Amino acid sequence: MRHIVSFSGGKDSTAMLFKMLEKGMQVDEVVFFDFGVEFPEMITHVEKVRSMIDVPFTAIKPDCDFEYWMTKHVKIRGDHKGEVGYGWPDMGRRWCTKIKTDSIDRGRRRDYSYQGIAADESHRMQDDEQNRYPLIEWGMTEKDCLEYCYSLGFRWGGLYEKRRRVSCYLCPLQSLPELKMLWRDYPELWSNMKRLDALSNRKFRPDYTLKELEDRFEAEKAQCVMAL
Repeated sequence: MRHIVSFSGGKDSTAMLFKMLEKGMQVDEVVFFDFGVEFPEMITHVEKVRSMIDVPFTAIKPDCDFEYWMTKHVKIRGDHKGEVGYGWPDMGRRWCTKIKTDSIDRGRRRDYSYQGIAADESHRMQDDEQNRYPLIEWGMTEKDCLEYCYSLGFRWGGLYEKRRRVSCYLCPLQSLPELKMLWRDYPELWSNMKRLDALSNRKFRPDYTLKELEDRFEAEKAQCVMAL
């Protein structure tokens, strides 16, 4: 059985990978899934890591991109048979995560898979002997992982100074402060979210539409200007 590192590019999987290499652990392949909706700084970080390690690195791009699955895919079974597009993901329908894990597992189902889950998120562990969680074994928390990555010189273009998580930029599960940062600092990415929102058959979030969020952020910006 081979030893495969599932690499998202975030602080936890980065810390796990370099700690494993530092400890001389077996790493046969590093696998990164690129759905095309990462922050530009994340892609830069992934390429930097790729250039630093002497381990086979596989970047998987799905045959169909995020936009296709969200807005064009026709369901062929189940209660929603015939429905077009999965729409925005949410906690109950994280179809994007399913596509990611299936793509990474394809051809590697009999291998050991190393998952970058920190010790303070141990509830995310799966009871499967093929999945391994070295960060939990080492007692490394998310804070520990970030500090370790910083000690290695990784900065992600400052993303972790602005956000707790640096997952896909258009994830509806982001906190409101993270979404506001996206609206403020990445207008081109926000515009793409609005374009996809117009094509989605599902609301962006249960509590807010994307338009309501934009109006809220605009109003907060106006209040700050008036306060000055």
